Amino acid sequence: MNLNDIYQRFDRLESLLLAKKDVFTIGEFCRYAGLSKSAAYKLTSQRKIPFSCPNGKVIFISRRDADAYLQSNRVPSTYEINATAANYITLNPLTSFK
Repeated sequence: MNLNDIYQRFDRLESLLLAKKDVFTIGEFCRYAGLSKSAAYKLTSQRKIPFSCPNGKVIFISRRDADAYLQSNRVPSTYEINATAANYITLNPLTSFK
């Protein structure tokens, strides 16, 4: 086993441990969300994601808030759009053509 394999295993273990945390530091949030630090700081400064700053310096983001942010702006699939349209047409049939 070479050094590169050890680093890869260490990264996988770190990722598994990170997935178990309930509160992230800004660096952990970046790794969890796949964002750069500047993007994460921009989200907090624009208040697009809730965060805590108990001592005035270190930013903490809850896993629940991180997941809610990552799942926001959901785009429906073509199947969901077609199903919604079919349901609407079924419930609201056209009574006359003009």
